[in-house]
Amino acid sequence: MNPFAYSRVVDPDEAVNGIAAQAHGKFIGGGTNLLDLMKMGIETPNALIDINRLPLTKIEELPAGKGVRIGAMVRNSDLAEHSLIKSRYPVLSEALLSGASPQLRNMATVGGNLLQRTRCYYFYDPAFPACNKRNPGSGCGAIDGYNRIHAILGQSEQCIATHPSDMCVALAALDPIIRVRGSKGEREIPFADFHRLPGNTPERDTNLEHDELITAVDLPTIPFATRSHYLKVRDRASYAFALVSVAALLDVDSSKRIKAARVALGGVAHKPWRASKAEELLVGKSADEMTFRAAAEAELAAARSYKHNAFKIELAKRAIVRALSRVAQT
Repeated sequence: MNPFAYSRVVDPDEAVNGIAAQAHGKFIGGGTNLLDLMKMGIETPNALIDINRLPLTKIEELPAGKGVRIGAMVRNSDLAEHSLIKSRYPVLSEALLSGASPQLRNMATVGGNLLQRTRCYYFYDPAFPACNKRNPGSGCGAIDGYNRIHAILGQSEQCIATHPSDMCVALAALDPIIRVRGSKGEREIPFADFHRLPGNTPERDTNLEHDELITAVDLPTIPFATRSHYLKVRDRASYAFALVSVAALLDVDSSKRIKAARVALGGVAHKPWRASKAEELLVGKSADEMTFRAAAEAELAAARSYKHNAFKIELAKRAIVRALSRVAQT
């Protein structure tokens, strides 16, 4: 066990000042990911700043019908069951309820979920020396190793790990704003810009700075988000990460023509993957299986597989078709 200092804060500014003074410090909320990483020796902070007492636990409507604000310390279970989320953004509620276990959802926070790190075997076990995400410059053991769960989109020669969050896949389709506070003040980060693809710096998961605290997630008003669904394909029915997942939203008129579409994929890339090619193809087309399959083919045209995960390309296509078909029937 590496020794570390522990402190509690009750004010966001106190939290920011505390982390700015600790170059190797970490915020701890529910701890459902950080503590695992510390036990494995992957994360070795010299200070933990407990933010559980910060007043960031509200879920409230924004003025003038601009959407819903979710505090960063809202627990996943509370968010999934909240009436505003279930009625206006069912895809988000479904995604949250498909993740982890009830006990973990009772502890996990929205801010922490945004910062989840990959479950790649080579990252999570220091017995494997080659992991550019854990040890930059050491190589990627997964490329020529056992890569069944790994990326098929957006990967690089430096890293083929996937992002593990279900919540973030739904958020990728909803396109919210992440609100953060740091030593230089407050800023807003569009969700699409929050997570990073691996490129040559796979050790950096997000564009959040070390001294910045996530304070809230602002969901925009999307009337057709009520017509949405989250589909998760995994090895077992519960407590398993997605091999492939799909968040789908459709705006369909009375003649079954698609007026607007939002599609995001999980389990396929280093970050939640917004399926923009599929969305472009869907708009103006008939909401039927032929259209959905064409959209899926377009999105996965650039996919690249490895020895053990070629099945994920066809699986992703079928998952897109199934999720969109489910939404079209609602």
